[in-house]
Amino acid sequence: MFSDNLFQGQIVLITGGRSGIGYTMAESFLKCGAIVYIASRKEEKLLEAQSRLSEFGEVHAKACDIRNTEDIDALVEFIKSNSHDLDILVNNAGGQFLSTAEHISDKGWQAVVNNNLNGTWYMTQRMAKAFFIPKEKGVIVNIIINIYKGFPGMAHSAAARAGVDSLTKTLAIEWSKYNIRINAIAPGSIQSSGLQNYPPDFVSKLADLVPLKKLGTTKDVADLSLFLSSPNAGFITGETIYLDGGQRLTGGLYELFNQEP
Repeated sequence: MFSDNLFQGQIVLITGGRSGIGYTMAESFLKCGAIVYIASRKEEKLLEAQSRLSEFGEVHAKACDIRNTEDIDALVEFIKSNSHDLDILVNNAGGQFLSTAEHISDKGWQAVVNNNLNGTWYMTQRMAKAFFIPKEKGVIVNIIINIYKGFPGMAHSAAARAGVDSLTKTLAIEWSKYNIRINAIAPGSIQSSGLQNYPPDFVSKLADLVPLKKLGTTKDVADLSLFLSSPNAGFITGETIYLDGGQRLTGGLYELFNQEP
């Protein structure tokens, strides 16, 4: 679908790049000629991912907790020391857990919002100020979740991801003067390693709620991220594209999420 040299020589940073959607995106960018940086919290598993990805091209890895601005600053310096530049940022790192709203603890709420919203903001602002704004060029892709009708069962993540959705629109306008394009992808039910965090009975019923009667794949998300990062999407900014097989139009997941912790 994409040429081998589509991103030749471009530098791409993917947070949460050691597994699932992030790993597939890293592989896809590498196959199209990009130099890829992957970041996540667990260094050992990150380095294992780097080793596997290295067969597809030049890939660098650096442990980074996106909630920690000192970690992000160190990542900026790591990229500068190796490649001197950055062209594309994919904010893929994030996480959440199933819980009805009344059972979310203060600690749980703060952890999810800090990771999914604050971490995305910290990463975005610092990479933009270090690379994109000075050269007046850059692309940012934010990976959120299907918040079209809210997200019962994950109020913490729904609030945080809605914040990223709004941030995407806001920065698309503010940073247009710097020729920075920023868009978001809202995946629906995707068959990935992330589903291992949810009860098997819950996962087994997901496809039935999708009009296309199947789950999406990590490659579906990767392909869309490549498109949005490419010159083919050069006139698209401030958009959130739902990649959910039409699920947002037909109903919610409430009956599956409405369970006691």
